[in-house]
Amino acid sequence: MPAYVVGHKIPDSDSIASAIALSYLKTTIGEDAVPARLGELSPETKFILEKFGFEQPMLKTSYAGEGIYIVDHSDKILGPDDIDEAIILGIIDHHKLGDITTSTPLECWIRPVGCTNTIIKMMYDFHSVAIPKNIAGLMMCAILSDTVIFKSPTCTTADIKCVEALAEIAGIEDFKAVGMEMFEVKSAVVGTPVRELVLRDFKDFNMNGKKVGIGQLEVIDLAIFDDMKADLQADIAKLKAEGDRHSVLLLLTDIMKEGSEVLVASDDENLTLNAFGSASSDGKVWLDGVLSRKKQVVPPLQESLI
Repeated sequence: MPAYVVGHKIPDSDSIASAIALSYLKTTIGEDAVPARLGELSPETKFILEKFGFEQPMLKTSYAGEGIYIVDHSDKILGPDDIDEAIILGIIDHHKLGDITTSTPLECWIRPVGCTNTIIKMMYDFHSVAIPKNIAGLMMCAILSDTVIFKSPTCTTADIKCVEALAEIAGIEDFKAVGMEMFEVKSAVVGTPVRELVLRDFKDFNMNGKKVGIGQLEVIDLAIFDDMKADLQADIAKLKAEGDRHSVLLLLTDIMKEGSEVLVASDDENLTLNAFGSASSDGKVWLDGVLSRKKQVVPPLQESLI
């Protein structure tokens, strides 16, 4: 029976690339591992898979009684619904340590870097396994996505060195140009249903007993949202009510201006003032320099919701 490698619900490029890259590594060193996903893919992730010749990992949502490697998260709320019934073999992640627990020892690679694929590159090096050209390109793109082409405060020297090494393996001379291609795909939002946009990169968090949903859309020019901002605000209010959430935030991140306009629907009218020191007006607030949900949004929100 194979082990499965799976990322979080509403998977991003890092989750999918991690599942593929780790499955190859595990299979190469003698384990039977299969990449899987918990949800539908974003346009950016589809673009990356097509660019390097990969099929989508299998859609699999139930893992009771099966062995799994968890990548790109360690929070139960983000994993399979039956995760307590699965056999967790390992966790590879670059976020804060979550609430997943096990009854037996497991393999853990958790590092404070910008992307899970940076850690997986370290695992390949540890096991002295050569990375195939197409997997190297896939991993490179995941790191560029998660670090916003090195602009994110989560980016480390390790991320940069890994991208440089992976680009060389993949035969890509201008990796930043590839990164901009990805963000142009991300920025093509016109004509996309509003709910699909809100959920494109969305995660729920348990913050001191309060359920908080945070979505993020990274684009190269916020002006593309001018005609749809009111609809986005209305939809996050609906999403908040549907999911019995305390708050829903949607980050509209401008990677060129290096900041985010945050749309807010919350039970607490002072949510952004308490968390970020900036009060919202008409359900939105501009946060200069904020690019990372993981490092710049989740921690202050968690601390303010006590």
